[in-house]
Amino acid sequence: MPPGVRPMAKDAVVSDARDGWVAFVGAGPGDDGLMTLRGARLLGAASLVIAEAEVAERVRHLFTAEAAVAEPADAAATARALLQAVQDGQFVVRLFAGDPLLAGGAAEIEACAKAQVRYEIVPGIPAATGVPAYAGIALPSDGSGELRIVHANEVSRIGHGPGALVVLGAETAPADLGKMLIAAGWPDTTPFAITWDGTTTDQQTVVTTLNRIGPDLKAAGVTVATTRGAAIAVVGAAAAAKSRLSWYETKPLFGWRVLVPRTREQASVVSERLREYGAVPEEVPTIAVEPPRTPQQMDRAVKGLVTGRYQWVAFTSVNAVKAVREKLEDYGLDARAFAGVKVAAVGDQTTAALLEFGIRPDLVPEGQQSAEGLADAWPPYDDVLDPINRVLLPRADIATETLLAGLTELGWEAEDVTAYRTVRAAPPPALIREAIKGGGFDAVLFTSSSTVRNLVGIAGKPHAVTVIGVIGPQTAKTAADFGLRVDVSAAKPSVTALVDALAEFGAAQRDAALAAGEPLRRPSERRRGGRRRIR
Repeated sequence: MPPGVRPMAKDAVVSDARDGWVAFVGAGPGDDGLMTLRGARLLGAASLVIAEAEVAERVRHLFTAEAAVAEPADAAATARALLQAVQDGQFVVRLFAGDPLLAGGAAEIEACAKAQVRYEIVPGIPAATGVPAYAGIALPSDGSGELRIVHANEVSRIGHGPGALVVLGAETAPADLGKMLIAAGWPDTTPFAITWDGTTTDQQTVVTTLNRIGPDLKAAGVTVATTRGAAIAVVGAAAAAKSRLSWYETKPLFGWRVLVPRTREQASVVSERLREYGAVPEEVPTIAVEPPRTPQQMDRAVKGLVTGRYQWVAFTSVNAVKAVREKLEDYGLDARAFAGVKVAAVGDQTTAALLEFGIRPDLVPEGQQSAEGLADAWPPYDDVLDPINRVLLPRADIATETLLAGLTELGWEAEDVTAYRTVRAAPPPALIREAIKGGGFDAVLFTSSSTVRNLVGIAGKPHAVTVIGVIGPQTAKTAADFGLRVDVSAAKPSVTALVDALAEFGAAQRDAALAAGEPLRRPSERRRGGRRRIR
């Protein structure tokens, strides 16, 4: 982009996508959250993305469904492909790991400049600084302000000096790097930190000294036979400070592979919170939500809502909110249909779904967020204060009778309407089923009794080492009925509370291992035979 031109707004990016031009975008070192907002917006408008397969895959969720994806060849061939795409009127994003210029994009950029093609460079966080930051290493840390960045094949020419030395491509024979640096005049006790798969949940950092690289890597379980990704090393005093500043690898669920057996829409909330704690969520739908077999009940319910038939509407799930909202929208109605009607919500997630629709519930139980809790919080019918005694209860076809019975006992006339059906989802792929039964997952989070029944039905029981988390007492009972030992229970029946409880469990395990001087191992790394038993 010519100097002085201001960044375009998101809408402008989309409209400009019709013109032929190129954006050279840095994806950052690994964590897709490190991409700039500008880069993400451009990716969301590109008709063609050229990137290495691994880089494209980790940010694929930012692409449009229509975007074509191609892998680059050599610089000259890739430049020709870019120019041809521009000639065809396409907006192309040339995506790089790290930063475009540091990742070797200069030749392609020069080709665009020579051809007088419009282009823009969107910097990315380079691995040389991003990875040490995720490892808790301050660059530099001795007050000199000097920072040198070299490739592993240049190490033999780098003499000892102040500041920090960052070595790229350090995954090839790290012990040899130590020998070359000692031969170049570095003291053999110089601190040395090496990080594999930086900024990802596979990240592993080992801190040692130049004369101890081989033995300490072996003690950490890193051997020639270990399959690892790219590595970056830091040499100097900065490396020794890692233990004090480590923040990423010390997350309570760092590297845990957690199974989330819910509908895909509901699982996204759980997955995002798991990622915040360093976990790797695996969403496996066990329940599919479908419309009721016949629409007449819901049609009558909507008509009654508009004509003032109900005093209350009680929502016991996010799916119920979604079902009613979609039915209203089918009739061209919106949240104003609830004018004069009181609304109850079973808990936080259901409340959030209502607020998104523009409805603030009048009643949410303060204690137990469940059908029982809502029944306990519900006011009795008063024929003086309540002009109507009817309550609309849009629910799943397999919902329990607890709330219905409670409302009836309080003097209300509840109309139980099937708003949606829950059916068992198709079995997951064979690899997922094997991981579930073979201990490949560190934890599984059950958010309802049906998720327990359906997961066991479509994939089998989780392995003995897998940590079992449940959202409440009823789900715990169902898990026990299937022979599963419950390790974690939510403090209140909400998915965020369940994830928080799992994080507390993981932190406690980590603290116990550190106190005992034992190596930090995830549950899946402690596999043993036999199925889970109830103690």
